[in-house]
Amino acid sequence: MNRKVDVFLSKEKKWQEEYVALRKIILECNLTEDLKWGQPCYTFENKNIVLMHGFKDYFAILFMNGALLEDAKGILIQQTANVQAARQIRFTNVREIVKMKTVLKSYIHEAVELEKAGKKVELKKTSEFNMPEEFQIRLDKSAALKKAFLALTPGRQRAYLLYFSGAKQAKTREARVEKYVKQIREGKGLDD
Repeated sequence: MNRKVDVFLSKEKKWQEEYVALRKIILECNLTEDLKWGQPCYTFENKNIVLMHGFKDYFAILFMNGALLEDAKGILIQQTANVQAARQIRFTNVREIVKMKTVLKSYIHEAVELEKAGKKVELKKTSEFNMPEEFQIRLDKSAALKKAFLALTPGRQRAYLLYFSGAKQAKTREARVEKYVKQIREGKGLDD
């Protein structure tokens, strides 16, 4: 048990019971507990396996490489179409967690075995993501911007492309691109 997680749980209001129940199950699987991204995270040999997090309408366990899990029970959920590796199991109350204890443990053990075997989700290349026309025009006009964008990590590049592409109207896409040109040139990611 990690003291940072204890503090986190003492402050949690909405999903405290669910966090406590799921924490107990996960710790029985001999994972190391930490607090990452502001949420309880569980690792095996310093590799992230699962994360717990609460949302407005549901509580979830997130498997970092859940796309690789067999999912014999058909319970894994892909949060959005853009999430490539992670998968969730969602709950609305503590009874659901307790009822699924055996299944949860089997999924956690499978996730650990995949990690031991070195299995990784094959992520789409940045070039496979939609390049919004508004951003491509800016890149074509500025070699410095293009160089700065290509120098970003693939994850940062994808984040920008997804954000720019997410706008339905060209005017909004243009405004988004304009807003982040300076940040891209500074080598920063979308949320830096």
